[in-house]
Amino acid sequence: MEHQADERSDIKILIVDDDRKLCRLVADYLDPMGYDVDAAYNGIQGLDMILSGDYQAVILDVMMPGMDGLEVLKRVRQASDIPILMLTARGEETDRIVGLEMGADDYLPKTFSSRELLARLRAVTRRHARAGHREASQTADRRLAFGDLGINPDARLATLGGVDLDLTPIEYDLLVCLAGAPGRVLSRDQLLDAVAGRNYEVFDRSVDVHISSLRRKLNDNPRAPRFIKTIRTAGYMFIAGEDEP
Repeated sequence: MEHQADERSDIKILIVDDDRKLCRLVADYLDPMGYDVDAAYNGIQGLDMILSGDYQAVILDVMMPGMDGLEVLKRVRQASDIPILMLTARGEETDRIVGLEMGADDYLPKTFSSRELLARLRAVTRRHARAGHREASQTADRRLAFGDLGINPDARLATLGGVDLDLTPIEYDLLVCLAGAPGRVLSRDQLLDAVAGRNYEVFDRSVDVHISSLRRKLNDNPRAPRFIKTIRTAGYMFIAGEDEP
């Protein structure tokens, strides 16, 4: 995809979708908004470009021939925490839940409006930038320990019983956010803002999906939680590993 050279500091993103018309429409819409858009038309090409290119975000279609979007997502997450916005043609809940649990930052049905695409793209890139700023500002080792749960913000690493937890970037950020305010109820909106910097209408259930996956990895039973307690109609609270009635 050709772009005229200018002095804009564009945000470089990649769209991976076998629908060439859609790729062109997205590029034409986003270019005046300050985005430099490249396109890949299959999963194999997209994976290679993501891992070798200098992109700030990826728009990734779930349904593609050959290597589908979920497989691309899986392989990317083994090497990179680049923000990924998934596109689902059918809009099925299963596709969205699987994608979020595998590490996607957000999702959109292919019936999306241009304004919604722009809002969500801005949100995932902002979340990633804020996470990078937080890491850069952490000059001291500030390990946290709650029973057999350990959190090392400098290494972006959490352990349980001495074993590293395989957390997605959003799961890790949610854990740090909750653990940073033990005993305090955090609403879904607060959690969304803390880990994603989102200031637009989103689906609250996306937080619930990430929390559910995080709990499984923590071996945390929501009926008798050790770490994360659901506060009905209010949100979630980190209980510092203490037993709750």
